[in-house]
Amino acid sequence: MARETGFKLIDTDRLIEEEEGRSISEIFLTDGEVGFRAIEKRIVLKVLKDEDCIIALGGGSVLDPEIQSILKPMKEVIFLDVSISNAAPRVGFNKERPLLMGNPRQQWLQLMEKRRGIYEQLAKRTISTDNRKALDVAHEIVGYVKS
Repeated sequence: MARETGFKLIDTDRLIEEEEGRSISEIFLTDGEVGFRAIEKRIVLKVLKDEDCIIALGGGSVLDPEIQSILKPMKEVIFLDVSISNAAPRVGFNKERPLLMGNPRQQWLQLMEKRRGIYEQLAKRTISTDNRKALDVAHEIVGYVKS
């Protein structure tokens, strides 16, 4: 998408790791989820002020009411939906996903149950990514945004 539109891409999870000098898993381990969410909120709020860019938000960032209030009036918020059968091979349900520790499939289902309503409420459009290549999804999004 960034190449096709000329906009820069900001992945907030990567930015958190770059600014903190440690992985998200390490942040969760040392600071806990509350500490991570505080770091995430600070960085996401800063990034949301940037215009003409594509922002890939971490899945939990939208749980914050202040972030929700900024996203709600934005015209191009897109929820990339995925089923558990397609998510499993993508994320691997490994130790790099701290909220998926223990029983990863069950944890994922619980997270999605908690978050789905917020995702759908904030999104102007929902796009299923199941059984699709990233490039195909990107083309669909670019077509939608340009129309």
